[in-house]
Amino acid sequence: MDDPWLLAYPRDSGEATEHSLRDLLLNAHEFDDLLVDFPTQKPALFRQLLLPIVLAALGRPRDTSEWAALFDQGKFVDDQRAALERYLDKYRHRFELFDETDPFGQVAGLTAVSGETKGTALLVVTAATGNNVPLFSARSDADPLELTPQQAARWLLHAQCWDTAAIKTGAVNDPKVKAGKTTGNPTGPLGQLGVVMPIGRTLYDTILLNLPSGPSLRSDDRPQWTRRNTNGRVEETDSVALPAWQTRAATGLLDLWTWQSRRIRLLPEQTDDGVRVSRVIIAAGDRLSQVPDFEPHTTWTLESTGRAGGKSGRGKQRQVLPRRPRRHQPGKAVWRGLDALLALSREGREATAKAQGFETSILLDELNARREEMPSDYPLQIEVTGVVYGTQSAVVEDVIVDSIPLPLAALDLDSLARATILEVVSQAEDLARALNNLSADLRRALGAEPMPWDKGQRPGDVVLHALDDLVRRLLAGLRTAGEDFDLVERGHLAWERKARTVAQRVADRLMAAVPGSAFLGRTITVDRQQRTYRLATAEAGFRRQLDRILPRATAARGEPGEDPTTEA
Repeated sequence: MDDPWLLAYPRDSGEATEHSLRDLLLNAHEFDDLLVDFPTQKPALFRQLLLPIVLAALGRPRDTSEWAALFDQGKFVDDQRAALERYLDKYRHRFELFDETDPFGQVAGLTAVSGETKGTALLVVTAATGNNVPLFSARSDADPLELTPQQAARWLLHAQCWDTAAIKTGAVNDPKVKAGKTTGNPTGPLGQLGVVMPIGRTLYDTILLNLPSGPSLRSDDRPQWTRRNTNGRVEETDSVALPAWQTRAATGLLDLWTWQSRRIRLLPEQTDDGVRVSRVIIAAGDRLSQVPDFEPHTTWTLESTGRAGGKSGRGKQRQVLPRRPRRHQPGKAVWRGLDALLALSREGREATAKAQGFETSILLDELNARREEMPSDYPLQIEVTGVVYGTQSAVVEDVIVDSIPLPLAALDLDSLARATILEVVSQAEDLARALNNLSADLRRALGAEPMPWDKGQRPGDVVLHALDDLVRRLLAGLRTAGEDFDLVERGHLAWERKARTVAQRVADRLMAAVPGSAFLGRTITVDRQQRTYRLATAEAGFRRQLDRILPRATAARGEPGEDPTTEA
């Protein structure tokens, strides 16, 4: 706890430095953000460590006004620092990484039924292990991956959140072990959802932005380090320090954030370079029966099943709306999913779910209520992370990481900023479809079939990639534009002009690449009707779509261009 092991960026320096848990929390206002070994470590460190300590020591804000008072402070004041100090002192012994009787986040004496241990590459998501080691890799499974205690602690928390699924080592004294292993293990809790985190100006702000308001914590809602009892008389809900595991629901935020999805034991050894961890045991841990309704770090997909769910106000049967966490799509920028991030508030979801289909996260919904207490130009960032698993979720195929600036005004359902953002996102998607249609028509003019949607790189993807920087610059500009209609409109016009130039450039490359036979074209029969596809008609159709998608740029053609970085 008092040894430096967490990296953070001090506000007065661009260089990250190592700090103790105590120093990082008490002086959170002095740091910009955490520095992590891998992007998916950040939500793991917040959820498994920083947020639950603050929540357990200080409690949760009861309402928006209480949260606003904390936000206005800009830092933990003396009485809060004292409460954090008392809490850290009380549970200091629970944070010893290599304690013989109760190591932090582990099971003391955990032993595999086979008696074997594994290399620490099993902990590190970026390290190839087992059948995933490339044929010509510089290292193999036989080569030890030595981790410092600081690195091992960070990857330990990461594994509790993101570990792969399927078969795990069977642990001695686990009654559910069969043939030396356990099967059917799900991924870690964060692997089952697309993580959405609001990021603030300082580490202190980020902690507050990720604390939901509400009533006092339940008495049985505790972090994992207070559920540990190693004297052999362990209650059913306090078995996190034993090899046995169970399937159950989370009792509250503290339980959920510090969920022990794996039973782990780090095996330190003394080397010439000091203490290092190169061997580990990872066995089955507790399984969440379902992602709870109070999970704050995800948006939701709503599905109307038509199943009866009780009576509405007029006595009619009300439809049940199952909720499941939304997953991030690989290769899709976070701004393309802003319709979900800016979805209607949770209270209004039943009336709009059929048309809308999703719901924003608890934290972003609360930010809508809190935005009046924050500066209108507050530099809020939305950071998303996710993992794509393959082969029965037993391997990591891809990691999704992205962040965007988000104007606070965009959280207001009736704001100009929100309407502009959603229109820009829709326009970008329409431009991608227009270019895909152009490509399809050009291919038909040559007698070929349109490119399959799941094969190769489609021109729509090219234009979305080219528009990425323009959209992010517009989002940043809208933060300072506020609700000034003229300023926002000028920014939107400038964006449309730039977008038209980008789309036309991609289209010109497509048309320049087709051979001369495209001028004559081909006539094909579709639904008993003949239709002729040629270069001229394809180009004319694309230009009509451009005019429809970008009405401001179309109406203002011939006027001097404007740069969205200097407008909205």
